[in-house]
Amino acid sequence: MPVKTLQDLLGADVSGRTVLVRSDLNVPLDENGAITDPGRIIASAPTLRALMEAGARVIVTAHLGRPSGAPDPAYSLAPVAAELGKVLGRNVQLAGDVVGQDALARAEGLTEGDVLLLENVRFDPRETSKDEAEREALAGALAELTDGGVFVSDGFGVVHRKQASVYDIAKVLPSYAGSLVATEVEVLRRLTDQPEQPYAVVLGGSKVSDKLAVIEALAPKVDTLVIGGGMCFTFLAAQGYSVGTSLLQEEMVDTCAGLLDRYADVIHLPRDIVVADAFAADAQTKTVSAEEIPDGWMGLDIGPESVARFAAVLGSARTIFWNGPMGVFEFDAFAAGTKGVAEAIIGATAKGAFSVVGGGDSAAAVRLLGLPEDGFSHISTGGGASLEYLEGKELPGLAILEA
Repeated sequence: MPVKTLQDLLGADVSGRTVLVRSDLNVPLDENGAITDPGRIIASAPTLRALMEAGARVIVTAHLGRPSGAPDPAYSLAPVAAELGKVLGRNVQLAGDVVGQDALARAEGLTEGDVLLLENVRFDPRETSKDEAEREALAGALAELTDGGVFVSDGFGVVHRKQASVYDIAKVLPSYAGSLVATEVEVLRRLTDQPEQPYAVVLGGSKVSDKLAVIEALAPKVDTLVIGGGMCFTFLAAQGYSVGTSLLQEEMVDTCAGLLDRYADVIHLPRDIVVADAFAADAQTKTVSAEEIPDGWMGLDIGPESVARFAAVLGSARTIFWNGPMGVFEFDAFAAGTKGVAEAIIGATAKGAFSVVGGGDSAAAVRLLGLPEDGFSHISTGGGASLEYLEGKELPGLAILEA
């Protein structure tokens, strides 16, 4: 059954109707509670703006961080509401609760084109409950705020979660896929349904265990699998090399050895590493062969030879998926690897490759390093959801829209 989209909803006239939108506004904050990367807010705006301009009464539900199922000022959506208002060019009300008296009163007072953001939905323990009845109770309360309205699923970063505001709400209200979700699915289908070859995947990040399923799913299908970031050291250890004090998942060494045996012609590991004597921005650094990481030193980035080698294989790719930085890009001394690989992907894109950046850390790196966002074909808002889609898993938040 085809999924109904935002365009279907707008074509049916939403003027005066209340529309509940599940957005992904889970943005990073600094120690002072200021937003450091508004990318997800900006990506969520087109669907909200289209509904506003069509005269809908818009209620937005979203989460921030991982509060323990109770109100916590550190995870309030107050800064998100302020930033969303700037992006949309109008005031965005913030309810003081999720589905309580303040949310209900504000929802009843909405007029055409108004936007109300409910407080962090994870302040309600029913949102992430394993008990279906508890989740359905919260979904029912959310639906009551709309007084017979509709639901738009536009938080792609959470569609792999069976949660009340993502999954159960779609069983209660007529449901539609927002423009962001529809675009993300279309892009990922291009990566899975006969992608143009050569197909290259670049994986970084800290843990092999987080990426193991996607490695096993993609390695048989791609021409090149580049591995960097903290996870590369477990692969290097699997080759028998000492990795000093670098990040290492010892329990995954045998698994990595097996992957290297099976996909020796596909997997590409760093040849040189930028190591440091401490995990600090001002640490002493040097570049060494990947086979000769000194005892007491930790690898925090891939070296220039590795960047050049990876750039060479990426340069001929026609399809590229990148998830995870090559090093600790937040520190200037360890940002060159991520920047170099990103620039290689941009170069391939300029020559006609279809490139997708998946994952919050990769997207944040693009912006922090001053790289052009339009240098990539698509920057995804959902790292975990993207990976699970590529692994072939069913995503509950998408499946329920097709029900």
